[in-house]
This record gives sequence, C-alpha cells and structure tokens, in this order.
Amino acid sequence: MTVVQQLTFNPFQENTFIVADETGECVIFDPGCYDDNERKLLADFIEKNKLTPVRLINTHCHLDHIFGNKFVAEKYNLSLEIHQGELPVLEAVPVVCQNYGLPLPEKSPDPSSFLEEGDVVEFGNTKLEVVLTPGHSPASISFICRKAKFVIAGDVLFHGSIGRTDLPGGDFKTLMASIHDKLMPLDDDFKVYCGHGPSTTIGHERTTNPFVTGQYQM
Repeated sequence: MTVVQQLTFNPFQENTFIVADETGECVIFDPGCYDDNERKLLADFIEKNKLTPVRLINTHCHLDHIFGNKFVAEKYNLSLEIHQGELPVLEAVPVVCQNYGLPLPEKSPDPSSFLEEGDVVEFGNTKLEVVLTPGHSPASISFICRKAKFVIAGDVLFHGSIGRTDLPGGDFKTLMASIHDKLMPLDDDFKVYCGHGPSTTIGHERTTNPFVTGQYQM
C-alpha cells in the first residue's frame, strides 16, 4: 500500500511529502526543510520508518519548496528531478531570497534529469503519473497515483483555494485550465496533497471551492 507522510517546514509553512510503499522505497517531494532542526525531523522520520529514498522531485521550484534539496541530495545520494520549464525559477531562488530578506541556507543542486507530462515515476510497487499543471509557476507538475487514489499537487490546488498567480510565470487562466483539465476529471474520492495547508479531496473542491465552482472570477 502506498502512503503519504506530510511534514511542514520553513517560514512559509510548506508541505514536504514522503511517498512510500510496502517495499520501504520512497520518493521525497519538495523538501522545504530550512534549518538543522527541520532537516533532522525529515531524516529521523525516514530512519524510524526504515525507508530508502530513491528519488528527489520538485513539483515546482519556488524557494519554499527547494530549501532542502541539497541536504536530501547529498544525504541520500539522489539527483534532483524537475520539469525543464522550472529551471529559470530554480536559478532565480538566490535573488528571490534576497528580495524576501531571507538567507538561502543551501543552494540547490542542478537537476540531473527532467520530467515531462506522460512520464511515470516508478518506485517499489508504486506508479505515479506525471501531469503538467502550470499557472502557479511556469511548469509545475502534479503526480497522480490511480491505485491509491491521490495526487501530489504542489501549489496548484488548495483546500478552498488555489495557488497564487501573481509571481513571475504565473497566470490565472492557465492555472484554472490546469485544474479543470487535469485534476477535476479525477474521481471525487481522490485525495489531494497540497503544498500548503491541509489535504482535501477532488469532490470537496469540485463542490465548494469558489474558484472551481465559478463563484470567484478574475
């Protein structure tokens, strides 16, 4: 059985996800661990549950989702995987940190490979389908597990809201198209693991999220 563990890190309260199955293999998504205490929390969870990290993936490359990339890559000997369209976002992180007045703890390693829509992330007995869901960032990707009925959605869709679109590369119409075309076709009982805040379900957002129902217009 594939399970998802959420760990919330850094001043932006970003959700890092560890996706694992019965084989003990796991994938670390968006490690946002910012300081030594947060890095230890992540490492302790992996050690306590006897997990073996096999892939390091960013849904997108805004600063709060990549703070722990270097730590994870070096500790577990992993290469970073992102969508190629997120490379300019990753490269801009040092400047963005300066704009926020926030020290960059460790510069992220460069990606060694790129993920595209239609790819399948496989580990253990688990398969995650890669779908391109831009709009919050230029090339954010989401990951659908049809067997366990969940999606790792980054900052695309939140409980009762959506990702902001006022950052460089963001676009409201593009984000709404991503949500309607890629996420809303999923069954109501699909769980959505969001990059911030609590998890939700497709059904809940389909019927109550004002952006999805059309009650909110820009």
